[in-house]
Amino acid sequence: MTQTVIGRVLRAVVLTGLIAGPVLVGTASAQQQDPGFFVPGGQQRPAQGGQRPAQRPQGQPAQAPARPAAPPPLPAGQAPPAPVIGIVDIPEIQRVSTAFTQVREELERRRARLNEDLQREQNSWRDAQQALATERAGLSPEQIRTRERELQDRITDAQRIFRNRAQAIEQAGQAALVEFERALGTVIRQVAQSRSVNIVLPRPLVILNEPPFDLTEEIAQQLNRVLPRATVPPEGEAAPAAAAPNAPATPRQQPAQPRR
Repeated sequence: MTQTVIGRVLRAVVLTGLIAGPVLVGTASAQQQDPGFFVPGGQQRPAQGGQRPAQRPQGQPAQAPARPAAPPPLPAGQAPPAPVIGIVDIPEIQRVSTAFTQVREELERRRARLNEDLQREQNSWRDAQQALATERAGLSPEQIRTRERELQDRITDAQRIFRNRAQAIEQAGQAALVEFERALGTVIRQVAQSRSVNIVLPRPLVILNEPPFDLTEEIAQQLNRVLPRATVPPEGEAAPAAAAPNAPATPRQQPAQPRR
C-alpha cells in the first residue's frame, strides 16, 4: 500500500523531468539560432515575419523589469515533534496474515475451477467441429451453414460467460483486498500510537535499522486478532452478468455453468 504511493511519486518525478527537459533544450537552441537583430558591419537584420524590432533612443538607459513585491513573512508556527520512527514489512505481514492467505487460496480455487470448465468446454467445441466435418458429405449446404452458425453462437456465448466469471473472480479479490487494507491501516495506527511512533516507513526504503524499530511482528499478530478471516463475495454475486444464457435449440448445447 505505502509502496504503491511511493512508486507513484517517483514516477511523477521522472515524468516531470522528462517533460521539462525538451522544453529547456528547445529554448537554448532557439537562443543560439537567433543571437540578435544586428550583425557585424552595421547591417540590421529584419526580425522574423517582416517586422523590425523597436529601437531605444541613444543615451537612454535600459529599464529593468519591475520585480514583484515579496510576500510578508508568516508568523512563527509550532515546531514539529521529534521523529520517532517505526519500520513495517508489508509483504511479511501478508505472508503471515490468515485473512490474506484465505483470500489468496479461495481465488486460486476459483481460477482452477474456471480453467477446468474452460478446458472441458473447449474439448466439446472440438468434438462438435469433428462431427460436423464427418457429416458434411451427407448434409445440404443450408444444413451445413445452420450447423456452423449454431456452433459459432455456442462458442460466442460460452466465451462471454467465461469472461464474466474471470471478471467476477477479480472483483471478489479486490473487495477482499480493500477490507484487508483498511484493517491493516487501523492496526498500524494502533501499534504506532502504543509505541509513541509518529513516522512509519516500509522496510524496502530503509537501508539499516535496529530491531527495536521494527513493528512488523506486533502488527501481524494484532491484525490476525482483528481480522482472522476476510469476506470474499460468493461466486455469482460479484458479477451478475455471468448468469447462464437461455437454453439454445437442439443441437446447440448449453455452455458450461459455474460450479457452486
